[in-house]
Order: sequence, then structure tokens, then C-alpha cells
Amino acid sequence: MAAACPGIDRHTHLEGSLDPAWVRSEAARRGLELPASLEALWRREAQPFEAFIEAFLFGSALLDSKRAVREAVRAAAARLGPAPRGLDLWVSPHFLVVGKKLLSLDDLWRGLEDGIAEARSQGAAVAVVMDAVNHFGPRHGREVLDLTLGGLPPFVRGFSTGGLERVPFREWAPVFERARKAGLRLAAHAGENGPGANVREAILDAGVERIVHGVRAAGDPALLELLAERGIPVDVCLASNRNLVPELAQAASHPLPAMLRAGVRCALGTDDPGVIPCDLAEEWAQALALGLTDAEMASLAENAATDAWCLNSGL
Repeated sequence: MAAACPGIDRHTHLEGSLDPAWVRSEAARRGLELPASLEALWRREAQPFEAFIEAFLFGSALLDSKRAVREAVRAAAARLGPAPRGLDLWVSPHFLVVGKKLLSLDDLWRGLEDGIAEARSQGAAVAVVMDAVNHFGPRHGREVLDLTLGGLPPFVRGFSTGGLERVPFREWAPVFERARKAGLRLAAHAGENGPGANVREAILDAGVERIVHGVRAAGDPALLELLAERGIPVDVCLASNRNLVPELAQAASHPLPAMLRAGVRCALGTDDPGVIPCDLAEEWAQALALGLTDAEMASLAENAATDAWCLNSGL
């Protein structure tokens, strides 16, 4: 019998986690019209990446108070299922506090703290990973660290880059090193909207210890071998990949089985489930539908727990 969903979401974004019902209610209260792109995504209609960004930014703009931040954490934790254990939660503090000026850093931390305390009372540990934007470049990464390193709450465990993979990871290496010296663990979105070679560069040149998505690495046996030999965890988000990685949008398959069979330490996450609807149980059902064996499903469950930063600080 295939392993049951372990109640651990290895990758979800605060800004993409708001419950659609809450977004509808809040938009109506504020007199805002929902973007057609967001309505289409909620109907599970494939949209181009630009439309996803429009929908993502609409929801993000509602995160302008401690209450809203707590609601986003609550929605993310609710998608863990009936036996919640843990959530690795990506958050973009510079985007919310400086870029969009939605709330103060203190209010962001307090909203997260309230949401995390509520999740903990329900059995789920939460770790926050600060996310910088790759295509904004290393200067932006330094600004993220300048903003936050003066008083990081203990629930902040990591530093990552997301966004478009346009700036070489070797240029980001000094930023990652500064984050590492501050006690943060290192991750990067790589091999999602950029080539698989970005995964290699993020590991070898930037010192990243965890990869988000990495699906475009599957076509390179040497790169899969590198991931397996170094035991690099890879967070795979099936619903998101099928919407945002063009070659997977119409494909009946997904690289997850090939990655697991190459020995890569994959686990599942929901990514932006308030925009591209899914929950953790659906991710597990999709994985099973790919033809994974019971042993492979058990490996997904074991990897989810062993490599989750919410359960294992590694510091």
C-alpha cells in the first residue's frame, strides 16, 4: 500500500497561500475587482506565466496587516490535511515591507508569529525561509539581508532566491555566503523557469544546500548524479509545475519518477495553492498517479520529514 500523505508541506509561499474565499471577501470589502487571471486559475484553467504573476500580485497586495499575514499562515497550515506535522513557508519580507510598503517589518514578524503559534497548537511546526528575487540581482539580495538580519525571529531558518532565473547564481554567491554566516540555511528556485544547468551552478558556485523545483535537471544524468551524491533535497510542486513549466503543461508525465529513481531526495510542496488551487493531499494523489511504487512513495514521505527545515533546523 502506498505511503500516506505525511502532513508535511516542503514548499509554499505566504503570498500565494491565501484562501480564495478570504480573498473574495476581502476584495469585496475593499471594493476591488478580482483579476480575470485569478478567476481562471481558480477554475483550474492553464494561464501564461504573466497571468500567474498578475494573480499572485493581487493576492499579495492584501497582506497589509498582521491579521492578513496570520490568515495566510492559517490557510497554508489548513492544507496540510487532518494530521498536520510541518510547513516550510517562503516569505518575501523586502517585497512586502519595502517594495510594496504594505506593512512594517515588525507587523510582518508579529503576524507570522501569531499564525505559527496557531499552527503549532494544531500539531504543525513552521519554519520561515526568506525569499529574494533572482532577477532583481545581488544588490536586492543584500537589501533583503540588510532589512532583516538585525533582529531575526527564531522561526526564520533559511534564505532563498525565487523569481526569474536570469542572474547567474555565481553572482549571488557573496549574498548566500553572508546569509550562511548569519546562521541561515540556503535554498534556491532553480531549474524551473531557467535551464537545468542553473541547478548545478546554484550548488557548486553559490553553495546552496536545497533546490526548489529543479525539474529541468531531469534531462541531465550527470546533474541527477550530483544531486543524489550530495544528498541535495529537491522540493517538487506538481500542480505548480504543470501550470508554470511550459513543457509540462500538456505532458501526461512529470520528471518526479525519474528524479526519484536516480536517487534524488525529492519531497512534495504546494507552492502557491491560493493561486493555483491544490492541497497537500492532491499533490500526493498526483504523485501516485505518476506510477510511483509503494517504495518510492515511502521515500517521498521519509524525505519530507528528514529534510524539512521546520522539523530539522540543521544549525
